[in-house]
Amino acid sequence: MVINKTRVREAMDTVGIQTQSQLAEMIGITKNQLSVILSDKYNPLKSTYQTLCEVLEVIPVSLLDNSNNSMIPINLEPQRGYATAIELFAGGGGLALGLEQAGINTLLHVDNDKASCETLKRNRPNWNVVCSDVTKVDYIPYQGIVDIVTGGFPCQAFSYAGKKLGFEDTRGTLFYEFARCVKETQPQMFLAENVKGLLTHENGKTLQTIIEIFSALGYNVQYKLLNAVNYGVPQKRERVVIIGTRDNLTFSYPEPQKQIKTLRDALDNVPLSEGQKYSANREKVLKLVPQGGCWRDLPKDIQKTFMGKSYYSGGGRTGMARRIAWNEPSLTLTCSPSQKQTERCHPDETRPFTVREYARIQTFPDNWEFCGGMGDKYKQIGNAVPVEFARQLGFALINALTDN
Repeated sequence: MVINKTRVREAMDTVGIQTQSQLAEMIGITKNQLSVILSDKYNPLKSTYQTLCEVLEVIPVSLLDNSNNSMIPINLEPQRGYATAIELFAGGGGLALGLEQAGINTLLHVDNDKASCETLKRNRPNWNVVCSDVTKVDYIPYQGIVDIVTGGFPCQAFSYAGKKLGFEDTRGTLFYEFARCVKETQPQMFLAENVKGLLTHENGKTLQTIIEIFSALGYNVQYKLLNAVNYGVPQKRERVVIIGTRDNLTFSYPEPQKQIKTLRDALDNVPLSEGQKYSANREKVLKLVPQGGCWRDLPKDIQKTFMGKSYYSGGGRTGMARRIAWNEPSLTLTCSPSQKQTERCHPDETRPFTVREYARIQTFPDNWEFCGGMGDKYKQIGNAVPVEFARQLGFALINALTDN
C-alpha cells in the first residue's frame, strides 16, 4: 500500500498549495522528507502521513493506492459491444471513450502515466487499466479475443542501414511495441493515430517502414491525413490515421461533414473550472490583440519585443499571441494553453482556456473528470484524440467488421 501521488496533487490544487516545498513547510518537514513520504517504498501508516492528510484536508484512506497495476486481470470475457479492442498509449481516454460510444468494448487500456491511468479508473471503474511500461505487458492472453488494436505511438526514428528494415529492427521504439501487440493478438484490424509530421519524417522512410512491417505481419495497410474539424470537432487538428485490415475486410474512412463547428458551439454554457493565468506583462500584450488576431495586430515595437528572435524567422507564426474568435474553430490544442509559439487565448477574456474549455474543444463530456494537477489535466486533454473524431472512426471500424 503506497500513497497515490496523483491524488496528492489534486488535493494540493484543491487547498491552493502550489509546490511540494510549500506543502513540506506547512507539514513541518523538509522537502527531502516529503519526497520520502511520497516514494513507493514509504509505509504511510506513520504519524507524518496523518499530518499530511490534515494539511490537505482529506481523510487518510483517500490518498492510498493498494492496486497492483503490473498484472493483467484474468477476466478476459468480452462485454456487450459490436467489437472488442486493446488500446496502447491510452492517455486521458479520448480514443477509448469515442470507440465506446461507437459500440467497441476495449478490454485493455495501457499507459505508463499515473495521472492518466487514474483518470481512466475514476471515470470507468470497470475498465481494465494497466499502468505500466508498455514493454512489460504480455498481449498473448488476448490472442483470438480482440478484433482491433488501437493507439497513437509516438513518431520515432529507426536506425537505417541502407537495407529494408524488418520487425525486429525497430526494437526499442514505441512503434515496435504497438506492432508487437498486433503480432501477439492477431486482430482483424488495427488503427494507429499519429501527427502530420509522420508523412515527412526521415523523408517518408519512417512511414514506409511502418507500412512494410505491418504488411509482413499479414495486413493490408492504408493511411490518410484527416482533419478533426471535418468530423464534428470545433478544432483544426490534422492527424494521420493508419488502418490495417485482414484480407477479408474492407475499410472506408468516414466522410467529412459539411457543417464546421465553432468555438461558440464548443463553449456554450461551459462549466467553470480551474485554468492557467498569464503573467502581468503577457496579459498586457495580449489585451491589444483582437478576436481572431495574432502578433501581427500588435504595434511594431511591441511585436519585436514580444517575438524576440522569432520576429526575424520565416513561416506564418500565426500561433504567437493568438486570440481565437468565437465564429471560428480553435487551432490545434497542445499540452499547455499558454505556450508562446502556440497561444490559445480566450476570445473575450485575456486568459488561456480553462481545463473544462480545453475538454469541450476536444469534445469530452462535462462529466469526464481528469485527475492529477492542473498541468496533468491540460496534458491529458491536449494529447487526446478528440472524442467525437474517435466515435466516427469507431463507426467506420464497426462497418468494416460487420459488412464483411
